[in-house]
Amino acid sequence: MTATSTASTTTYETKSGVRPWVDVDTPSKAQTHKSSRGDTWTLVMSDEFNVEGRSFDAGSDHLWTAIDKPDGVNAALEIYYPNMTGTACDDDDNCYFYIESDIHETNLTVWNEYISPPGYEDVTFYYRSAMVQGWNKFCFQGGLVTVRTQLPGAVSNASGNPDVETGSTSVRATNIDYYPTWPGIWLMGNLGRAIFTGSTARMWPFSYNECNDTIFDSQNQRISACDDNPGSGMNPNQGRGAPEIDILEGGGTAISSSIQVGPGMPDQFRQIADNSSAYCLYSYDCTSTGANNQDVPTKYYWNLRGHKSWYQGLRYAANNLCDVEKDDIQSFATINASLTKGITENACTMDLCPGSYDVNADLGLKDNGTVRWGINTNGTCFPKQNAYTGAYLCNAGNTASECTQSGGSTSSGSEFEYQMDAISSNWEVHMAAYLDWVTYSLEWVMGDSGYIRWEVEGQVIFEIPAEAVTNPPQDTAQMNPKKLMVEEPMYFIFNVALASSWGSKPPNAGSDGCYGDGSDNKTNAICDSFPMYMKIDYIRVYQDVSEGSSMAVGCDPSTHPTKQWIEDNIDDYQDDDNLVVEVWGMAFCNSDDDCTISTTGSSAVRTGTCNSDKRCECSSDSWTGPRCTTTASNEDGDNLYGPPIIVALIIAAIACVVTFCTVLYKVTQAKRNGIRMRDQAVKMEHAKQVQAVGVESVDDGVKAAKDPHSNTNHV
Repeated sequence: MTATSTASTTTYETKSGVRPWVDVDTPSKAQTHKSSRGDTWTLVMSDEFNVEGRSFDAGSDHLWTAIDKPDGVNAALEIYYPNMTGTACDDDDNCYFYIESDIHETNLTVWNEYISPPGYEDVTFYYRSAMVQGWNKFCFQGGLVTVRTQLPGAVSNASGNPDVETGSTSVRATNIDYYPTWPGIWLMGNLGRAIFTGSTARMWPFSYNECNDTIFDSQNQRISACDDNPGSGMNPNQGRGAPEIDILEGGGTAISSSIQVGPGMPDQFRQIADNSSAYCLYSYDCTSTGANNQDVPTKYYWNLRGHKSWYQGLRYAANNLCDVEKDDIQSFATINASLTKGITENACTMDLCPGSYDVNADLGLKDNGTVRWGINTNGTCFPKQNAYTGAYLCNAGNTASECTQSGGSTSSGSEFEYQMDAISSNWEVHMAAYLDWVTYSLEWVMGDSGYIRWEVEGQVIFEIPAEAVTNPPQDTAQMNPKKLMVEEPMYFIFNVALASSWGSKPPNAGSDGCYGDGSDNKTNAICDSFPMYMKIDYIRVYQDVSEGSSMAVGCDPSTHPTKQWIEDNIDDYQDDDNLVVEVWGMAFCNSDDDCTISTTGSSAVRTGTCNSDKRCECSSDSWTGPRCTTTASNEDGDNLYGPPIIVALIIAAIACVVTFCTVLYKVTQAKRNGIRMRDQAVKMEHAKQVQAVGVESVDDGVKAAKDPHSNTNHV
């Protein structure tokens, strides 16, 4: 019997052979995937979203939990509701996950620690949307993620969006006003739960395992390498945190792909700030010398510092699915000559700098081919280094000058202030991102020789080599913190936000509801385009499962435990509207063999069954996991739930002949099934009602299948 273990559990192979987190509907051709380096990796998790009417309320799904909470970051304008997300199918039986974003004004009284004195204040939220998390359910360390999605936008003919006039999916998105939402598909370390600030303060986005208070004050990191006895199941002298990886974030005319890590670089390694404007760097028109791009002008920076600035050797490449712009075509010879000579201008242009405007980028041959990183050879969409490079985070009430300027985070019971870094690229998108399905990929390899790589439809657009993170530029005092390549167990988050602080924002953001006074025709057309939908066709994760691989599945690995910490600090991870509910079973199945361990001979037992909803039901509390194949490890003593495997088999065999216990169990299960079937029926009825109001969208005269969540349905 094959088994794998984490710090607190042991998982056994299913009788059918399906992996615990793999959807039984995933096609056979998608069971493996080639990495960018040519290795064949194995599917370890998938969700095809092929069953309509799924509920993501707490406790209702093995993979996902929908949040019931106002968004509290980035000047948010929306409240997240569980009923704004689900699964649906169009008339051609193409099924998908969706998040609906709509206009809905809500007035709340909330506690604000950042006003003086702290107290309650009235806040108006103008929209409702959804955030769905896989927190503390499915986590993984390293692998390749593929996700096929469609982004929200005002893209119907009635919207007046000039980007859709031709019907072309290769034209660039250029009119930002018609993309008022901020969608995200991203990952965070399991020690932090997104938008639960008690869990993320002094935890997000650390990826740091050094103890040197001269370089970085360890009290700013909640679980520090300086701590000999951190408690709560943490390993001694191991720095921990909740770093972030954004597969895609934001919409509009460019999508951001990034990692967010801490501690951030000190000021002497960052871009020089402009004396008069905090925002001029986004348009490259700052007047202060050196304020538009790192290490530009070349000699000015070098004479001032004597070392390089920011992260070195980042890799940028073209999205060749876009139409060509001749003015964007570059040659390596021209750019290399410019960099060799040194740039004297105060800002990058396409004639002076790599296409990314990152003068420290890798310009070597891409993937051992003939095309170079960093050079926009074809004049297609090309990622730019993101001008947003991070934030300074502080506890409420901290009066340090940088804290006063930044706002910061909420307190976790201790004063703190620290810089976090966003290593990020913004890449222009073609209209297929809004009008069609597009596949985005993330490839993450841990360790000092690892990398994180982003692709769109199989074309690489951005790659961060581990050395950029682990070996940053240094001054003579060696004061730049050396971070770890991201290695925490990470979970998925899907959300669509709306805010007044981004370039992609709804009309009248920050001052009024969407329509304002209703007098502007363009505004009215955009607002009439709500509700808008982000849709996901599938998400799949592949890993190197060969012997010796460091890639792993699980939220509580012995190398990076999280279970005991979360249990000991549970109030940081939940509130009255978002209580943590454990889920047993619930993975989709075709037969009982998908929901039970593989045993042989007379000791064969069922640890779970496939119920009438085609979801796994566990036979007792001794068996957990999505397919009822996980039990407590017998190596960790009384602190863990469930018996060892041999004891469990004996108990199961005895239970088979105890009639009273069997009847009692079946009555209990019947009640559970009744509740779940009722909830499923309500959800299915809602899906049918939404389906009934779907209208036919027309594209180039071709009749499309009715889709209840189409962004092109508005008339």
